[in-house]
Amino acid sequence: MEQDLSFSDPQGHRVAAVLAAPASETDRIAILCHGFLSGKRSTTNKTLTRLLNAQGIATFAFDFFGQGDSDGPFEALTTTTAVAQAHAALDLVRQKGFRRLGLMGSSFGGLVATLTAAQRHDLACLALKCPVVDFAEELRLTLGDAEMAMWQSTDTIPNIMGGTERIRLRYAFYEDCLLRIAYEPAKTITAPTLIVQGDQDECVPLHQSQQLAATLTCPNRMELLPGADHQFTKSADFGRMTTLIAKWLTTYLT
Repeated sequence: MEQDLSFSDPQGHRVAAVLAAPASETDRIAILCHGFLSGKRSTTNKTLTRLLNAQGIATFAFDFFGQGDSDGPFEALTTTTAVAQAHAALDLVRQKGFRRLGLMGSSFGGLVATLTAAQRHDLACLALKCPVVDFAEELRLTLGDAEMAMWQSTDTIPNIMGGTERIRLRYAFYEDCLLRIAYEPAKTITAPTLIVQGDQDECVPLHQSQQLAATLTCPNRMELLPGADHQFTKSADFGRMTTLIAKWLTTYLT
């Protein structure tokens, strides 16, 4: 059973979401945070929803500011805004009667989920798919000095997900990222945490996940998938990734 709905973040922005519940009543739910330039109905989110619903666990996915059906514009997105929206999503599902909450984030959503989990003590578990721990570093490595300078002067970036058109995104996004590096905040996470990443990830530096795993003081596990890229484009890699995350969430939400 799938229900489209919306809620407001602390700044009053409308956030579009979808609640998918299993056939039987449940108070267990996983909140899913999508990646950069993605959306609530990403392939990963849809697959996890199917796997979790089959285990009697609901899912709640939403579009970050300026993406999908949520208020925008995208060019004004910041990590700070996204974290506030993740908190609002968690508060909403608790108001709806869900009592055992899991949080999952993909890439940029992994950064958001990490920072959010660091500020809460009501999460049963956390699952991270190739999380960006230091987005400012990733952007510098991906774009290079010339593109960083162009970004600062034009408030546009190339489409880092592969498109040909430049994307309007204010340089303030990068400046905010410098203040939202997740290593230090992650030390306060109490929820058992899973990190899944491919060892051929071409977007998120592998050392970020490794350093995050070393920083965490909560129970945690890191799964490196040999040969897998950032998008887990091989079907076997995608299946392994989603199965690992679904099992982790199911274990701690049951």
